[in-house]
Amino acid sequence: MLVFVSSILYRKVMLPSLLKHNHLSYKYNLCQDKEGLMTLSILFRDRPDAGRQLAKLVSLHKKQFESSKIDTPLIVYALPRGGIPIALPIARELGCPLDIIVAKKITTPDNPELAIGAVTSKGNLMWTKPHLLRKISWRGLKEAMEDAQQKAREREAQLSLYRPKVNPQGSIAIIVDDGIATGMTMAVAAQEIKDKQVKEVWICAPVAPPDLVPKLELWSDRVLLLATPYPFLSVSRFYQKFAQVSLEEVITILQQYNQPSRVMSYE
Repeated sequence: MLVFVSSILYRKVMLPSLLKHNHLSYKYNLCQDKEGLMTLSILFRDRPDAGRQLAKLVSLHKKQFESSKIDTPLIVYALPRGGIPIALPIARELGCPLDIIVAKKITTPDNPELAIGAVTSKGNLMWTKPHLLRKISWRGLKEAMEDAQQKAREREAQLSLYRPKVNPQGSIAIIVDDGIATGMTMAVAAQEIKDKQVKEVWICAPVAPPDLVPKLELWSDRVLLLATPYPFLSVSRFYQKFAQVSLEEVITILQQYNQPSRVMSYE
């Protein structure tokens, strides 16, 4: 298992850690505000900016395979919707297909903001910590899971016309999102991709909490991150602009990349 964290700078100087056990990580200095609270600077202007930076890191690892004379096809899988603008520069840099893998958070009507699990359109499933599920009946959990899976199926159907026709068997599958908070949607996406008999699964994102990295290692063959800041709190805090990505934007990007003769360029 390899974990790579790129050298993104905060407002103060970073200190590179020692390379141990094939893990490459960096220790960051945090900044204190006037009240002595620890704060972090903005890392990315927007998703395309983060995608371009992440593409450079992924490209370095592609070159490792080229130098070892391993001829393995690559496929980039974005988690829509937010992962699409991140994945586009990566697919362009690698010159490989841009596909999607749809996973949805499982929530309840009583608390739609609290994710209690995640599921893919194909039914790959993960639940959160048991203590968060104790007050929910089995019937409630089942209904919540089915509702999320149905939404995943609907999203997959909406985008099916714009996906490339590729056979993932034996390929390196690069799963991309705009950030990883709990990791549940990334985990079930990795499960589904593994079912396709790919050679390796790489998990790629601009940011993730440092304490989540060991789990990401278990779910994949390689983890590529630009930063593992602490405290984490949320993905959005590391972006200057983090507007919701519309379905129309997703379709345009997929069309532009997979069917370039049919649409105008997306910038």
